[in-house]
Amino acid sequence: MKSEAVRRVQSGTSWEETFGFARAVAAGDRVLVAGTTSFKGDVLYGEGDPYEQAKVAFTSAVEAIGEFGLDIGSVVRTRLFLTHARDVEAVGRAHKEFFDTVRPVSTLLVVQGFVDPRILVEVELEAYRGAVDS
Repeated sequence: MKSEAVRRVQSGTSWEETFGFARAVAAGDRVLVAGTTSFKGDVLYGEGDPYEQAKVAFTSAVEAIGEFGLDIGSVVRTRLFLTHARDVEAVGRAHKEFFDTVRPVSTLLVVQGFVDPRILVEVELEAYRGAVDS
């Protein structure tokens, strides 16, 4: 069975509806996951704790690629956005726990802030599905 050229999945967050975007999009062999925070519904997990926020965000992002039959081993790129340089070590520790055996390319940026000032970390993933059909 051949994969569709482009397939989108939603997670049901209000942001997706408000701004008109998908949580993840598969385009050919690539699966891209939109910026993901530690919000689950209206609840922010790990408030004040960049390590916990990163873990929750990574978990949600990996769940999004799961919609395409992929797992953490398919991740080839991560992008990490932090509001404070002081949080690099904590977020890096969470990244290593998730991706140490996979070793995707990664970019880390310190940004001025997010739409909710309690958010300390936002992550994006890119996965490669090769010959796997969804």
